[in-house]
Formats: sequence, C-alpha cells, structure tokens
Amino acid sequence: MRRSMLGRLAVAACSLSLLTAFAPAAGSGVTDSGAGRSYKKVGYFTQWGVYSRDFQVQDLEANGSAGKLTHINYAFGNVSAEGKCFTGNIPGEADAWADYARPLDAANSVDGVADTWDQPLAGNFNQLKELKAKHPGLKVLISLGGWSWSTHFSDAALTPASRKAFVASCIDLYIKGDLPQDGTRGGAGAAAGVFDGIDLDWEWPGSAGDTDTVYRPEDKRNFTELVKEFRTQLDAYAHTQKRGTKYELTAFVPTAPAKIDAGFDVRRIMRDLDFVNLQGYDFHVSGEPRTAQQSALYARGDFSVHGTVEAWKRRGAPAHKLVMGMPFYGQGWTGVTGGGDGLGQPATGPAPATWAAGYEDYKALKKLADSGAYQIHRDRRGGHAWLFDGTTLWTYDDPQVLRAKTGYVREHGLGGAMFWSLDADTADGELVTAVDRGLRGR
Repeated sequence: MRRSMLGRLAVAACSLSLLTAFAPAAGSGVTDSGAGRSYKKVGYFTQWGVYSRDFQVQDLEANGSAGKLTHINYAFGNVSAEGKCFTGNIPGEADAWADYARPLDAANSVDGVADTWDQPLAGNFNQLKELKAKHPGLKVLISLGGWSWSTHFSDAALTPASRKAFVASCIDLYIKGDLPQDGTRGGAGAAAGVFDGIDLDWEWPGSAGDTDTVYRPEDKRNFTELVKEFRTQLDAYAHTQKRGTKYELTAFVPTAPAKIDAGFDVRRIMRDLDFVNLQGYDFHVSGEPRTAQQSALYARGDFSVHGTVEAWKRRGAPAHKLVMGMPFYGQGWTGVTGGGDGLGQPATGPAPATWAAGYEDYKALKKLADSGAYQIHRDRRGGHAWLFDGTTLWTYDDPQVLRAKTGYVREHGLGGAMFWSLDADTADGELVTAVDRGLRGR
C-alpha cells in the first residue's frame, strides 16, 4: 500500500517537541452551519485496487459515492530518474495496463457498454471519463508521487530547467493526454479531458520519506518554485482552451511541524495552490511498541487533527484552503497486555489483517465491530474510536467519528474533507455518505 506507509516513519520518527494542545470540540473558530458553503470532498482512487480489491471505477457509481464527491485523486503517477512524468508497463514503477489499456466489460463499465479492442482509451482513465460524463461537476486530478513514488521529486525540482521540463512532461501526459502508444491504445490526445488538474504528493521535501527517496536542504525553496512552475504552465495551457477552463493544483501535506518547516514555505505555496489535503492519520502506527490513536481530532500532548490544522494556520495557510484528511482504514496491534481498554498498552506487533499486517480497511473493521467479539471504545472529547477484544486493538474512524470531524470542518471554516482511500469503504459507501451528510450539517 503506497499511501498506507506514508506515516510509518513520517510522523512516528519525528520529534514530539512541539505538542498539540487539547481543546474542546466547540473551540474558537469560524462558525458555519454548512449552509451556502461548497465543501471539497476528495477521495483517492488507487490504481492497484482494481486488482487486489477488485474495486472498479464503476463501483463508485454503484455505491452512490460518485454523486457525493467533488474530486477524485487518482493514485499515483510516477516521476522518472530523468525527472519526467511517465507511464508504461514496468512492475513496481508504472502500470499503463490498469491506467488506459485494460478493457472493461459491460458489467464493470460506468456506461454499461463494453470496451472495444480498437478504442484508443480504455482502463481506469476511460472509466473516470465516463464517470465525469454522468457527474459533470466532478473533477479528477492525477496525484503524483505518494510514499513509494516520491523517489525522484527532489531531482526533478532541483533547477529552473529541470522544473520546467518536469512540469511540461506532466501536462503533456495527463492534461493534454498524450499517452504512449500501447497497441491500439494511447496516442496524442487519447486521455484529453480525463484530468482536471494535478495533486502534488511529494513525501517529503526537505526531510526523509521512503528509504530510497532523495531529499535535500534546498527542497523547501525548490518545492515553492515547483508549485509556481506548475501554476504558471497550467494557467498558460488553460488559456489555449475554451473560455473558462481552469486546471486545479493541490498538494498533500504533513502533520509533523518539523516536516512542515523543513519543506514548505507555507505562505508562498498557498498563493499558487487551490487547496492542500492535510495528513489526518497515521499519527501512530502499528509498528510502534504501544497501542495509540492514529487519527484523533484532539489529543493532549500528541499529534492530532486540530494540531495539524493549527500548525498550518499559524504558518499562514488560510483556513478555507485546508482540507482535512480522514482515514478509511485502521491501524492495529496484537499481543496487547496491561488490561483496561487496551489503549496506550504494550503490544507484541502489528495485528494480522487482510492486505498488510497492522493495516485494515474500514469495511473489514465494521464486520469486527458488528460481530460482537470486539468492544467499541470512544474518546468523545478527543474525537476518536478503537476496537479491542482483550488481545487485539484497532484504532479507526467510523461514521460517528466522521460526524465530529465534519462538524469541526464547518465550525472552523475549513475547505472540506479528503479520504484515503475509496476502496476501503463499505459496499454501500457508508463513510462517504457520513462525510457528505456531515458537511451538509445533517
């Protein structure tokens, strides 16, 4: 799981010298009932989920989620060692088959029509285009990087020339839709109209990310210039299109103050970004020796959603451009000892799970909760929940937690909600529905 790894070292290994303050849910902020506001509802669709989870774009239509989203971020696009956006069929690096070559039958197609052998665009890209046709207000962004594919971001952003070439390659591939020819698929303009913008998911400029990810002290300056270059080239290309065309530019950004300060000139980048998606999860992860919350709204002396929001606001980010990240998965430990409700207790290791030890989809955790084998515990002031059966503990967000978080979004004038990832929701889209209702004050 490329995003599931983003916080395993990103937050846990960072100093806790700057601690977040505990505050009640009705704390100071901009009061907004939700009436008249248009909130972002951003869901990540994983490229590989069409295999491992058999979760297709069509499922977003079938479960009712598509009509409740404002944005879909397609995860992920990769950056080559030469500093360019690219695709192809390269195991572990790119999957053109999933992106635009794989044919879908009628049952798995958004429009109910099977793909033909000779159409230039198939796969997920074509299905996203069909989904947009059914929901004209829906925007799709290509998300570049992620935990595993941020390897070459620093090199791509290093000089004015490298930034210009990098941005141009991404616009050519994803915005203009000039796909490499793959048999009858691809070609110039084949994916035109699929993507409405670009999401920068560099994890992390100026500080350590995945083991092979390059980072430099000058990344902070270079990221600022990279954002500006994307904004400049996207706007220039928009002016060549029909009147009123605008391409959005967003970024996924961290919780830890040390990582914010190492890589993000907040005031400057916020001028060019439409909004940022805040890391609102993986505050603690299953690799740690003790159980802990992974996504609390408030927490005394610990990372929290409120602390993340305040950290970005203090550095100059306007509240309406801050979109709160919410997990559609849980972090889990087994071999938990010490009694009580299990939280804050020693554990022997990550809990067994469906896809990766210590990481489980909400839809699976809901079944555990409904089974009666686990007790649901809640910290109502802290705004988080966990399951515990006496040995195994899972910390996660359920609809009740999401109602508290969407209330916070409204009360503090934030831009909306983002969730990782859509394929972890239930078959009827329970979590997306909870977020949608919460942002509408219902």
